[in-house]
Amino acid sequence: MTDRIAETALEAVGDVADGSTVMVGGFGPAGQPVELLEALLEQGAGDLVVVSNNAGNGEDALARLIRLGRVRRIVCSFPRQADSWHFDNAYRAGRIELELVPQGNLAERIRAAGAGLGGFFTPTGYGTPLAAGKETRVIDGVPMVFESPLHADLAMIKAFRADGAGNLVYRKTARNFGPVMATAARRTVAQVNEVVRTGGIDPETVVTPGIYVDAVVPIDAVTTLAGGRSTERGATT
Repeated sequence: MTDRIAETALEAVGDVADGSTVMVGGFGPAGQPVELLEALLEQGAGDLVVVSNNAGNGEDALARLIRLGRVRRIVCSFPRQADSWHFDNAYRAGRIELELVPQGNLAERIRAAGAGLGGFFTPTGYGTPLAAGKETRVIDGVPMVFESPLHADLAMIKAFRADGAGNLVYRKTARNFGPVMATAARRTVAQVNEVVRTGGIDPETVVTPGIYVDAVVPIDAVTTLAGGRSTERGATT
């Protein structure tokens, strides 16, 4: 690995211990780090806690992790969709735990972890089963429930472009959970479409600073070098 650029997705993912908490970016397939998930499948870790917006689609890598019994618990907003049959089967059979979190609360719990906050009060979920066992207060006349931050051992996200220092920019709605997840994990890895030389991204357009990113892997992309030459994926600046 040179700078933060990994040769392969498996190298980027690194050693993931059994029982780890893994954040997975994406809104369904939009912004989902598909190749990093495939690498996690190959890496072999199990008994995982997965934090994701949904619980896999069809036969994608996240769904297969669930089918193989590698996910002990999932924290997500949309566990049941028309093609989420692997989660549905596992949940009905008692093979996976579910923590259902409203989408806004999910994003804010992740952001709170990255910001070093101890949690927050929100009216969302108050008076419903989602608030069971949680602290409640009335603030300015509004009943609210306390939500705790969500931390992770590993965050796997997808961005559009990176430089050698790991600074990231995203493509439109594929950004979704990537920026907040990058700040909330002990290790963050990103798959990108292209890598440019360090300093080749206007600082004003950087969304995720490289200080939050431990490894970047270019997937099916071209790496642009300082002299204007290009090489296939895996080359570095």
